[in-house]
Amino acid sequence: MHRRTALGGALTALATAAAGILVAAAVSTTPAVAAAGGTGTGYLHTNGNKIVDSTGATVRLTGINWFGMETDNKTFHGLWSSNPWRGQLDTMARLGYNTLRIPYSNDSIKPGATATGINDFVNPDLIGLSPLQILDKVIDYAGSKGMRVILDRHRPTSAGQSPLWYTSGVSEATWIADWKTMAQRYANNPTVIGADLHNEPHAEGTNPAATGACWGCGDTARDWRLAAERAGNAILGVQPNWLIFVEGVSCPSGGLSNVWDNDPSNDEDCGWWGGNLSKAGQFPVRLNVANRLVYSPHEYATSVYRQAWFDDPSYPANMPAIWDKYWGYLYKQNIAPIMMGEFGTTLQDPKDKVWLENLMAYTGTGVNGMSFTYWSWNPNSGDTGGIANDDWTTVNQAKQAILQPYLIPPTGGGSTSSPSPTGTPNTSPAPTTPAPTTPAPSGGCTASYKQTNAWAGGFQGELTVKNTGTAALNPWSATWTWPSGVTLASGWNATVTQSGTTVTAAAPNWASSLAPGASVTVGFTANGTAATPATVKLNGTAC
Repeated sequence: MHRRTALGGALTALATAAAGILVAAAVSTTPAVAAAGGTGTGYLHTNGNKIVDSTGATVRLTGINWFGMETDNKTFHGLWSSNPWRGQLDTMARLGYNTLRIPYSNDSIKPGATATGINDFVNPDLIGLSPLQILDKVIDYAGSKGMRVILDRHRPTSAGQSPLWYTSGVSEATWIADWKTMAQRYANNPTVIGADLHNEPHAEGTNPAATGACWGCGDTARDWRLAAERAGNAILGVQPNWLIFVEGVSCPSGGLSNVWDNDPSNDEDCGWWGGNLSKAGQFPVRLNVANRLVYSPHEYATSVYRQAWFDDPSYPANMPAIWDKYWGYLYKQNIAPIMMGEFGTTLQDPKDKVWLENLMAYTGTGVNGMSFTYWSWNPNSGDTGGIANDDWTTVNQAKQAILQPYLIPPTGGGSTSSPSPTGTPNTSPAPTTPAPTTPAPSGGCTASYKQTNAWAGGFQGELTVKNTGTAALNPWSATWTWPSGVTLASGWNATVTQSGTTVTAAAPNWASSLAPGASVTVGFTANGTAATPATVKLNGTAC
């Protein structure tokens, strides 16, 4: 079973033994630049409890986790599905997730690492690529949609979580060196905004013989606060524009209380793995570059573990005080921004729906609210499920409906150089291009085509169709013809079907209208000899 407790679960002193295991990523050829709007302009930094862009405008990161690069597959899960990787990112952006948190393990970025679990028929452009090369493509395309990316060192190896940032097989020196390599790889790409240093440091061993991650204890081998400073400053020495995301611990002492000794004075107040930042006010993370620190707690519901507070008679009225104590005070006292790196639930328990509704309300509405990345896009997270259903295409509407009011969609996107060689259709539902100053005849259109890949027996391309008329087309539908023998394999950004030699791309229900002056890009893979779409029409009008 794909356990959330190993993806990044968190337990109190009484429940640490329940942790399971599983989950447990470059130079982008076309560094993306986020457009003004959902994720701001240029690199980001902090100002008090706000994240701001290069112009000083407040930015709220409302993102989602897409895991897999930290597992044995060493690349994103769901690449085995019938939904192409770009189609999955299209859905995330369309739903309003403006940031992608990407977990990885040190295993996945080693030279010679191999990505597995990829449907070659659906994703032929990923054939033969290394995990880092696939990551490059995902980052490049996410950036083209105006999304931002946070890299999360989730695990030292694909074997599972570790309480400390190092293990016997992966030293602190390796951890820091790999982070510096990642920072250098994406140093010129402002789509990548920062480093989540280590996922869910937590307690291990029974006090007073603690062996896990502490906060402020001063032991350089266990004090997560000091380790975060060492790694954060090393990264900023390579890329001073990155944000440094620092998670909490579970028990500040780094060890579990002996709850069976009948001595309440020894029973420490612990929280979720990575979720306890109660000592960060007293012992703050000190970075050499000002305005780069973001605290990133994790928070979960009963589907991960039934904490005592879920059964408090005052629930859910008791929750804001608990969140205040563990991490919310950092935001409320204007000490630093909060970016909840993980939170999620299956929604199977009615209490979980109440929890999620109250947690989102606690973060605040609008651009001034706390940032977050929901766990997860993946439906195969055992303890939480995902926003995507098991087909990796349709959406869990019950979860999405709760999150939707707090999401700030990415806006636009682009690149600092030439268009991506892989082809990156931008289908964010934002057809805001103004109509031409000289009105075009109603029903006009133009079309352009770009072949983005080819291989023995097939090819990949994108057809961009623009509405040059004076009226919106709702719904829109594009058609074209191919020579006999060319057959459709897959399509995205529309419902793409083929009958004989005619291919139809029908508007998806989430972007059914095409405004005057707006364009849509339909991507596809096809079998047969590469051919340019002919007799392109938009709603029956020749382009």
